[in-house]
Amino acid sequence: MSSTSPADDGTATRRELLTLLVAAAPGVALGQARTDPSSASGPSCMTTPSTNALTDRQLAIGPIAAACAVGDMPRLAAALDQGLNAGLTVSETKEVLVQLYAYAGFPRSLNALGELMGVLDKRRARGVQDTAGKESGPGPTGAALLAAGTANQTKLAGAPVRGALFDFAPTIDQFLKTHLFGDIFVRDALDWGSRELATVAALSAMVGVESQLLAHVRISLNVGLTADQLRQLAGELKHRGHAEAGESLFSAVDKHLKALKSG
Repeated sequence: MSSTSPADDGTATRRELLTLLVAAAPGVALGQARTDPSSASGPSCMTTPSTNALTDRQLAIGPIAAACAVGDMPRLAAALDQGLNAGLTVSETKEVLVQLYAYAGFPRSLNALGELMGVLDKRRARGVQDTAGKESGPGPTGAALLAAGTANQTKLAGAPVRGALFDFAPTIDQFLKTHLFGDIFVRDALDWGSRELATVAALSAMVGVESQLLAHVRISLNVGLTADQLRQLAGELKHRGHAEAGESLFSAVDKHLKALKSG
């Protein structure tokens, strides 16, 4: 598919091209997928589609990500404690908070990591020995990193991502491919399904990123999560004090499914 033009803005076709961080930006388009999913780099984590409920561990990611994204330290501390109790390893928890800098910014991520350090100190003082978990191994560099990031982006989006926006600002295209989908998504300390649960929860809690949230609902389904599981995550967000985030996620799931039905 060729790049979109300004005349395409607001059409159903453009809405179908929503993808990743720049989902609704003018001039971003998806071509036909030609990348073999096996060529993508990163954890083997394209989850088999299932109607099963999310596990306690998976559900715990949502409140952590939502609280991190808006800088709610009291709720974050409680969510971190609950997440570790639910089976998240220290490494997995750190990975969620590190990844979220790409969506919520370095200040939120750094503050959240500091909060995690404090939570772990308090748990150790209570005699709790948390599982360290697996640390990610070294990733590719140079041209191999760009290739890996491009393959990962294509696999997540379901087709190559291209368009006039990236012609206008090729640096952001380079950063997305080499850093977000390369450096971050090749890391195998956290599977892609868990990364998407963190992303949709964070975006649900943030203001003004509705198009990106809708895009990541779509990507979540691409990696094997189900609409019912995303609704379950939305319910957990509401239950854990993130009412508006939960409603935003419910709305995004419904909007995506309606768009699919309308063709």
